[in-house]
Amino acid sequence: MEVTVLYCRGAYVSTSLMPLEIFHSAGFMWNVCLGREPEPRFRITSASVDGDVVEALGPVRLTPDLPISDVEQTDLVFVPTAGMDVDDLLRSNECCLDWLSGMRRKGALVAGVCTGTALLAEAGLLDGRRATTHWAIASMFKDRWPAVDWRPELAVTEDGGVFCGGGLYSAIDLALYLVGRLCGRDVAVEVAKSLVLQMPRTYQTDFGFLPLSRDHSDAAIRRAEKWFCDHFPDDISVDRVAEETNMSPRTFLRRFKAATGETPRSYVQRLRVEAAKSMLEQDRMTVQEVSIAIGYEDVGFFRNLFKRYVGISPTVYRDRYG
Repeated sequence: MEVTVLYCRGAYVSTSLMPLEIFHSAGFMWNVCLGREPEPRFRITSASVDGDVVEALGPVRLTPDLPISDVEQTDLVFVPTAGMDVDDLLRSNECCLDWLSGMRRKGALVAGVCTGTALLAEAGLLDGRRATTHWAIASMFKDRWPAVDWRPELAVTEDGGVFCGGGLYSAIDLALYLVGRLCGRDVAVEVAKSLVLQMPRTYQTDFGFLPLSRDHSDAAIRRAEKWFCDHFPDDISVDRVAEETNMSPRTFLRRFKAATGETPRSYVQRLRVEAAKSMLEQDRMTVQEVSIAIGYEDVGFFRNLFKRYVGISPTVYRDRYG
């Protein structure tokens, strides 16, 4: 699988190189640690606007493999952060915008972290999608790109093949999340263990979960999904959510299934299971406490539901990933 890391002018070096090292380690470092034959999962290329050496933030220069014009096809583009001066970031990397849009049209996944998400937003790749960025500039981003559903409380977002990371060190979270997304969670865990990293946070505060829906353009249903995300532990009724979206319950059920591919009930169940996974990984609560926190008083029902969606029990999941 091909990964292209974009070297931006004025970039933070850590957000340029750490993702590169994480992708390089997938299938490689863990095997080396155990004395096994390496099986690299990614081929990594670095690219700059013109292929020349890039002046990064501070007294560091980054030497790319090639110019972006030579990247005709890739599976994933990773955009680092480049300081808090967004106007300067956009001005000095303006030539990347059409290229990013072109890569996405060709089917590449596109990821940006911290202020690097500004390039994705300016290229129009985040319009109508959930996205995150550094909490300190979230308000400015909301004003500048109002068509984006900014969720600065999240450390990582995924929406329609476009991925975002929050603060500077969310580059690690985002890269590990992408390894898990593309290679499976076991490979991501191996990378985290071999590099002595924590598994990715999904929230910039204490806890959270990722958007679950497939890509769609029904704005009213996106509002309903956001409502579900904000209220998933509550006793949710279809009538209440239909009212929030100004639809009849019957119309809401039809449009929700058409947009997301599932019923509101199964959608909420998956939200709750994702939240439970994150809680179990943090290892701070008992299984019963997790069950109650996500909205299930019946812990037996929760155990069965969790196993149906995840394939293992909550206890086994905690033992394996906590």
